[in-house]
Amino acid sequence: MNTTSYVVSLTEIDSGDTARVGGKNSSLGEMIGKLSEQGIRVPEGFATTADAYWEFVDHNGIRERMDAILKRHEAGEIELAEAGHSIRGLFYAGAFPPALADAIRSAYAELASEIGSDDPDVAVRSSATAEDLPEASFAGQQATFLNIRGADHLLDATRRCLASLFTNRAIAYRNNNGFDHMKVALSVGVQRMIRSDCGSAGVMFSIDTETGFPDAVLINGAWGLGESVVSGTVDPDEFVVYKPRLDDETIEPIISKRLGRKSTKIAYASGDADPTEVLETSEQERHSYVISDAEIVTLARWAVTLEGHYGKPMDIEWARDGLTGEMFIVQARPETVQSRREVGQLKSYSLDGTGTKIAEGAAVGDAIATGKVLRLQSADEIERFEDGAVLVTEITDPDWVPIMKRASAIVTEHGGRTSHAAIVSRELGLPAIVGAADAPSIPEGIEVTVSCAEGDEGFVYEGILDFSVTDVDLGDLPETSTKVMLNVADPAAALRWWRLPADGVGLARMEFIVQNHIKAHPM
Repeated sequence: MNTTSYVVSLTEIDSGDTARVGGKNSSLGEMIGKLSEQGIRVPEGFATTADAYWEFVDHNGIRERMDAILKRHEAGEIELAEAGHSIRGLFYAGAFPPALADAIRSAYAELASEIGSDDPDVAVRSSATAEDLPEASFAGQQATFLNIRGADHLLDATRRCLASLFTNRAIAYRNNNGFDHMKVALSVGVQRMIRSDCGSAGVMFSIDTETGFPDAVLINGAWGLGESVVSGTVDPDEFVVYKPRLDDETIEPIISKRLGRKSTKIAYASGDADPTEVLETSEQERHSYVISDAEIVTLARWAVTLEGHYGKPMDIEWARDGLTGEMFIVQARPETVQSRREVGQLKSYSLDGTGTKIAEGAAVGDAIATGKVLRLQSADEIERFEDGAVLVTEITDPDWVPIMKRASAIVTEHGGRTSHAAIVSRELGLPAIVGAADAPSIPEGIEVTVSCAEGDEGFVYEGILDFSVTDVDLGDLPETSTKVMLNVADPAAALRWWRLPADGVGLARMEFIVQNHIKAHPM
């Protein structure tokens, strides 16, 4: 590919190019260049540069008008929604400079030639970058467009990506973090579309997301495009793999498999109006795991490779091509919650009372909270929400964050431990229950107790139950001459208490494990 100041092949960039193509695109280039020989596959593609963004902005005279709108918003003259709408309108009305349009068309033609297709389907993703803050993170703030075909549609998707730098939530994020809007640019990544629409996709972490246990890989997956897992619109399959045994080729060290409901999937749409559509899954799909044990182990090994390369726990998106059966990594970024947790302190929650369970799902965090239930259908209902209430809703996206910050706990009908609701709740330190099928039946206005302190499953109890909180400073625990080991009845407790200065598990009662987890007589 002919590299220009506007377009560059992913094969020609690496992690040092964050200022030019953003963190997302520089990471893709890093993996292609440094990890392909270790078996990790990343879809081919190219990226527009920060120079391309500013060329589009100045060609259309947007810079001065954009600055004026932002200053009016900062002065309180216009609301955030009006400011964002006005700036996005400037981009939508803008025309591509001929040299930039030609560069994108040429890069798309070269990609088509490389993969042997006249008009290949591509994924178009945003990758923001700050010229003076190369380490800044803008994850989840900008747009992604899938199943884009043809140069004209690609240019339109690119324009919409550029405009998404000024979504309401992106403007608010930069305001809250003190970033200068006029020093933030946007790179657009264009990659061959992996046919996960007829396969599967998902998210994995090279660390246990709830406990921070470093020797586990957590994998979530669902049928169709991975956006359903990221957004939390489905209840995905969940797999946990034990990292220290991945080197042993004679075993598959999968320590947990949980079948998700997976009632819908995102697939290619046949018309031009919207490139994707949501379909109901078949009965067979709902009762089948989306990847095989061998594929689970392959993904886990890739997660370990990525963690070793970057030197930190990673948050990774993967896709399985349903036509070829090949696995791909489509995004990788550092994990931002457990890896930053202070390791010297341990807070333990436990219920002191019992009550009637009215809903259950996957637990996020290990805390307990109480409050009045408020059911919201849309983030636009923020005025109806009360501080300290328990938010119950179908799913969340970044527009819900202002409400989530005011909640005592969160319960969503759909989603898994890698969904938006789970990730944000973890960051905020809130107990959350995701994939709670009974959430719609929780009555509005009643007081409840939300408990994530009982293992992998979280429960909503009717009424306000008593609970206790114990703070332990691990540094104050005395050293002993004898080994101190854990006594566990729930296998998940081994991960939950891994930070304790213990010498392993001394007793695990098999009858409890059979009764509470296997739920089938061994004979």
